[in-house]
Amino acid sequence: MNLWSFQAKCVSLQIKNVILVKNKTTIIAGPCVIESAELLDQVAQTLVDINHRLGTDIIFKASFDKANRTSIHSFRGPGLDQGLQMLANVKAKYGLRLLTDIHEAWQAKAVGEVVDVIQIPAFLCRQTDLLVAAAQTGRTVNIKKAQFLSGSDMRYPVEKAREAGATDIWLTERGNMMGYGNLVVDFRNISDMLQIVPTVIMDCTHSVQRPDAKGGKTGGDRRFVPSMALAAKAFGATGYFFEVHPNPDKGLSDAANMLELSKLENLVKQIIA
Repeated sequence: MNLWSFQAKCVSLQIKNVILVKNKTTIIAGPCVIESAELLDQVAQTLVDINHRLGTDIIFKASFDKANRTSIHSFRGPGLDQGLQMLANVKAKYGLRLLTDIHEAWQAKAVGEVVDVIQIPAFLCRQTDLLVAAAQTGRTVNIKKAQFLSGSDMRYPVEKAREAGATDIWLTERGNMMGYGNLVVDFRNISDMLQIVPTVIMDCTHSVQRPDAKGGKTGGDRRFVPSMALAAKAFGATGYFFEVHPNPDKGLSDAANMLELSKLENLVKQIIA
């Protein structure tokens, strides 16, 4: 091998290593709730395109049932059976990894047969039976930090999941309650949770919520989503969670917080740069 060939090979290896490092960033994106098959297709195809262009491996997220809506009249989704079938269709058609959340322990087994990551909602992160059931599926368990807990407090939910058999556990920061109508993000929680698990996700959309429930719906301000992501990056976050929608204002859940689908790729570029 001559000198020029050797140098070219070294450059090629360096580029591959940069791509591998870039791909270590965990990115989760998708609509808050399953609204229709058409919405899932549109979002999934966009994620596939972004993955192809940027070398990422974005995980597709959507909820089959939003059991924690403010109003009993709010849209909740298609339910477990239909919702899991729709998510399975996304995986089969687009080859994307899947994440969805569960609210009751009995849902874990069926969900674990379809998705790659089972998410524990923030309000429920101390529910022992829920954590144990998710852990016993053998899937990755993503535990969202409660709005009333500190980052260091999350060692206890992790212990529950780990002792129940979970081998891959993630933690997600999504802000803390400030008074009764707003959230504040203490980015030091990211550092504290990295002392517990190696994968800490920043939920960049739920963290801009304003849960004052005016008109029976949670408010929010999506303008701050990019800033949340970049600030979390500075504090060492290893992953990012975005709820996205082609027309967020018409979304049936978390409309005020979801990021416009068209803006996702540029933000991902900034994160992995």
